[in-house]
Amino acid sequence: MAAARRLKRVAASQPGFLSLKHSSDPSSLVSSRRKRVNKNKKKNWGKHSDINDVEEFLEDVRLQERTTGGLLSEKSDDSLFFLDVGKPEKPEQKAPEPEPVTGKKRKGKSQRPLRIDLILQHDSQVPPPKDVLSYQQPNAKKLRRIAQKAEQLAGKGVVPRRQKQLLNRRPVDRTVKKAVTEANNNPNRDYYDIWGQQSKESADPWYLQQTGKKRIKRPEKLNEKPSVLPAVEVIAPGGSYNPDFFSHQALLQEAHEIEVKKKKEEDKIERQLAVKKEDKATEEVILREQVEGLVEEENEEEEEEAAAAAPGEDEEDAAVGAISQAEKKTERQRKKERADKLKVQRRLAQKKQIDGQQQLFQLRSIKASIKQQEQNTETKRVQRKANQEAEKAQPRRLGKLKFQPQDLEVQLSDELAGSLRRLKPEGSVLKDRFKSLQKRNLIEPRERAKFKRRLKLKYVEKRAFKEIT
Repeated sequence: MAAARRLKRVAASQPGFLSLKHSSDPSSLVSSRRKRVNKNKKKNWGKHSDINDVEEFLEDVRLQERTTGGLLSEKSDDSLFFLDVGKPEKPEQKAPEPEPVTGKKRKGKSQRPLRIDLILQHDSQVPPPKDVLSYQQPNAKKLRRIAQKAEQLAGKGVVPRRQKQLLNRRPVDRTVKKAVTEANNNPNRDYYDIWGQQSKESADPWYLQQTGKKRIKRPEKLNEKPSVLPAVEVIAPGGSYNPDFFSHQALLQEAHEIEVKKKKEEDKIERQLAVKKEDKATEEVILREQVEGLVEEENEEEEEEAAAAAPGEDEEDAAVGAISQAEKKTERQRKKERADKLKVQRRLAQKKQIDGQQQLFQLRSIKASIKQQEQNTETKRVQRKANQEAEKAQPRRLGKLKFQPQDLEVQLSDELAGSLRRLKPEGSVLKDRFKSLQKRNLIEPRERAKFKRRLKLKYVEKRAFKEIT
């Protein structure tokens, strides 16, 4: 009902509306007396509502759209009217001689469309509605969101992970063709005695494939060394049998720093395990512990009486607390809580808006902070890269034990020998190679297996020994 009245008011208020249908019924111009009907009931809305004028208006609009493609009031004058200047005069021409009528049809009549075709033609100027289903795509919203995110990342210069993986892939050499194996029944094929003694290392691929003698392709991962350290590390110049004074002192300084570091670690463990002075029991504490329970206190009876009276009071307090917690909030309290909550939300929203406006005046400082953050990120990246390169020279954790470096082999100044004949050997070649394998991540650090005797030893004196004693 409300929609019909609204359309009626729109139709009446449109200026210059041209109607193709005009009602010539004089009874329609005479206003009939309005009936008094109860409009509160829904069943009376359509029964006692006059919407004929609205339907006529809408039908007229639809007719204009079908015939002219739009409303006549919106059309231009050139499309509605034309200037009639009469029939144009043609120069007089001699009448052609009448041609003999033959069985051919006239040219104009042959170009006219058939009546059945004219009936089937679409005579409405309203364009057909779009087929919404033909424009729909599965997961269109998700694909559009993915495309928008990709455009944002491209604007920031960020390469997606999938595209980065495609760029980092090794190019495949498509030019190399696989060896074509010859057919088994080829008569021009070379004869080879499979039971012969001669070896055929440069055999054809078919032979290697059939006999199983073709080598398996070695994975490239096996060609990479687990560590960048050399197999044999050359000792410093100070470890020679007749070293230079300064190089020998540098080696002694290095050995001294290692020993100092070990000493610090041992001292730290001792400090952590040592008993503090304040934790020791004094004589007073010892005496109090010894006489505890022997001396009766005077207020012991009073404490018992207080303890006996306390449970009743605690129960009453607990009952009162339970009653107070069980009370429901009033409607006024709830409205006040909601109002306070709305005030807090508005204040936070206003504060956020003010902060956003204030950031416009802090663009220079924000830009400087972003630049400083980028510099810090670049510095951390370089440091992280350097740490990764340094870790390549360090042994990795391959087992439950941690790698312990070998002790530095160095001689003191008074132990130096002037020649190889008087040189005293130090260390072990086997232990040095074993530590080198551990340091280069070829084997995991290990400990010597400890032998645990399950049965006790039993000492027995032999008879021969007893006779002597």
